[in-house]
Amino acid sequence: MVRILPSTHYFGAARPRRFLGQTRSFAYTGALILVASAAMGKLSDLLALAQQRARELGLPYAGALTPAEAHEVARLAPGAKLVDVRTRAELDFVGRIPGAIEIEWQFYPGYAPNTHFLAELKRQADPESLLLFICRSGHRSHRAAAAATEAGFAECYNVLEGFEGDRDAKGQRGKVGGWRAAGLPWQQG
Repeated sequence: MVRILPSTHYFGAARPRRFLGQTRSFAYTGALILVASAAMGKLSDLLALAQQRARELGLPYAGALTPAEAHEVARLAPGAKLVDVRTRAELDFVGRIPGAIEIEWQFYPGYAPNTHFLAELKRQADPESLLLFICRSGHRSHRAAAAATEAGFAECYNVLEGFEGDRDAKGQRGKVGGWRAAGLPWQQG
């Protein structure tokens, strides 16, 4: 339910506006604009930071994001796509990210390259879309983001640390860095 404020709260207007069948005040609309503006500002800041990292590291794509930053960018950017390039075995046995586009960069077993990777990406994502590539640790997604950039995709970002992150002192993944260790949304395959 939307509360209609007295007309003094409409920034000088005499009446509230009708919007999608509901009465909304200018104060409410103004608050939405401020929230949207803040979100766009945060998105711009995150992308600028990722682009700065890419320049500093000499990366061949638009930027590099931490898992938490990538999750926030995916949430804030209309049309952004998270592209998970892990193998089917990894997706099935380690876990999936809800809503991600899943295109294998390499096939298990043997890790033969997916020669149709770019064709599959073109079928599932617009070349002008903001694309966030993720794999297990950030290495395959680095190569996928570079290949997509070279193929003409304009806004490619790599998710540093990947889904599982680096190995811990015991040689195990999933506890040091990565999407899953950051507590971001995932589900068992």
